[in-house]
Amino acid sequence: MLQAIVGNASAEKVLLFMAARESGYAREIAQTFDTDVTPVKNQLERMERDGMLVFERVGRTKVYQFNPRFAFVNEVKALGKKALSFLPQDLQQELLFNRRRPRRSGKPLE
Repeated sequence: MLQAIVGNASAEKVLLFMAARESGYAREIAQTFDTDVTPVKNQLERMERDGMLVFERVGRTKVYQFNPRFAFVNEVKALGKKALSFLPQDLQQELLFNRRRPRRSGKPLE
């Protein structure tokens, strides 16, 4: 859907993920879309190099988020959120479900 604008499928996945969750790291994005880590990592690094994303280290992991100083940050976020609304419902729910901590074993899903 956004490939024509952002250039390729990996960039589209990164943009959709960042629009949905505001932050993320390469392996998390790749696992969400069931794809390889390398192309996702390359896109994250390109977007960081171009100033659209910034990262902070959490341990050894680079956690990326939108750069608030990027000139078009609001427009990029709006484009990503608009694109999210056109995704299948199950993918939307997976992207918007942002669980960071493990659940106690045996605890039922809510």
